[in-house]
Amino acid sequence: MSCGTRSYRRSSRRTSARRPDVAVTVAARGVRAAGLKSSLGRSARRLLTGLELGGAELSVLLVSDAEMQRLNRDWRGKDRPTDVLAFAQGEGDGGAPDGLLGDVVISLDTARRQARSGRRPLDREAERLLVHGLLHLLGYDHERSAREAARMKRKERELAGWLR
Repeated sequence: MSCGTRSYRRSSRRTSARRPDVAVTVAARGVRAAGLKSSLGRSARRLLTGLELGGAELSVLLVSDAEMQRLNRDWRGKDRPTDVLAFAQGEGDGGAPDGLLGDVVISLDTARRQARSGRRPLDREAERLLVHGLLHLLGYDHERSAREAARMKRKERELAGWLR
């Protein structure tokens, strides 16, 4: 799922030292999401830049519930779809090269249902899931403890504010 191509462009953010721009790849498998892919790419770049992760690489994949269920079963042993999965490249033996964060996988079917139920636009719900997955890649884990869940929720609100 992860893109192996590095892309460095001059950042529009002014800093005293030149820092490499972030590389974000957004793809869809089995779902149509052209406009959403573009807006999620912009949102991901804004988040990574705001987090001062110059040179970071992130892959975002939009999938169907069927594909998400397969991934959730294969990687987490849970035979049901979920809204978002995060695959950190730094986990496991050997880790990952500096800057390679990992993959955020979003079920577009589930995002649509949650958007309807929450009475918010699909792009806003997809951004919420992107933020959640990105925080998992950065080491946040709401399942570890109530304290960690509260810490992650605060950071989710902060990052969501950057996208408004």
